[in-house]
Amino acid sequence: MTDINSIVAGWLRDLAFVQTSPHSRWGYKRAASAVLYLDVPIDTLLKADGTLEKIPHVGPASTRVILEVLRTGESAIVNQAVDASTQRADILRRRELRSHFLSRSAARAAMRARKPQAPALEDYLADLQMHSDWSDGSQTLEDIIQTGISRGYTHSAVTDHSYGLPIAGGLPMARVVEQHRQIENLNVKYAGRFRLLKGIEANIRADGSVDMTPAELAQFEIVVAAPHSALRSANDQTARMLAAVQTPGVHILGHPRGRMYGSRPGISADWKHVFTAAARFGVAIELDGDPARQDLDYDLARRAVASGCLFAIDSDAHATDQWWYAETALAHARIAGVPRSRVINCWSLEKLLDWAGSRFKAA
Repeated sequence: MTDINSIVAGWLRDLAFVQTSPHSRWGYKRAASAVLYLDVPIDTLLKADGTLEKIPHVGPASTRVILEVLRTGESAIVNQAVDASTQRADILRRRELRSHFLSRSAARAAMRARKPQAPALEDYLADLQMHSDWSDGSQTLEDIIQTGISRGYTHSAVTDHSYGLPIAGGLPMARVVEQHRQIENLNVKYAGRFRLLKGIEANIRADGSVDMTPAELAQFEIVVAAPHSALRSANDQTARMLAAVQTPGVHILGHPRGRMYGSRPGISADWKHVFTAAARFGVAIELDGDPARQDLDYDLARRAVASGCLFAIDSDAHATDQWWYAETALAHARIAGVPRSRVINCWSLEKLLDWAGSRFKAA
């Protein structure tokens, strides 16, 4: 598939990284982000006279690069700047790390495509990974409930970080007790309108164990286990991922690769082996819609579909203005051919909780 906005943004990012001026670097990066977040393909903004409609945060220098790419498929301006720099090898490496990311325009196109068996926004009942101001988010628990109601959801999970990740404000278990008390009070207040699930994002250690005891995991209704270390290592980490999906009480393997747009490749593993194990043990594989993560991407998700996996499609929102990230994850799922019936976010609350309870049995 051709994603013209991603292509154009990539050239602007290349130019940003060879700038010696922090201001210029920031300007080109901001322009690249503006292009990635456009609602429409950038080539539809070309005017009859060959100029470009004004795009917020895109200045004249960035516009010249954009027009070159739209006309020729590449940018001589960027190529010359890269060749004159000492960073050519790093630029080529970063280009590889932008593969299989969707711009907002491409994601919206995937959402519009007719795919009767695929999950659509109207099927989506719950976001199962998001963070509040109890850890590293800015939204309150009540913000999550009210935003969920406004989007037509019936339930969602708050999954703040576990105590094993203090850098992200991980919650000591004493704080978890306080949070759960507040969740229970809010669920009484919003009874019949919305249910907030008690969740946690546990950290997967290098050996594949999670950073919480079985008794601690049992205190949560939804447990997302995700890797946050060794994400730049080229070493095979299949054993690490296999250990995580075989842990009783883990429901979702969150952002499995841990990749980051243009900066790190994430975990290397025999993903077919991991997906087969996840399907066997009933663990859902997450498609995380954070624009910088988009993990799993549509290509790897196709392999998870073939392995028979369940899926969680989540925003990983840390603020109320990030809930739309779930739509990017849905777009990847639709491109990958993920069946709606295997998306746990599309299940009723009763079905979700029945499935979640089964994960506490011995693997």
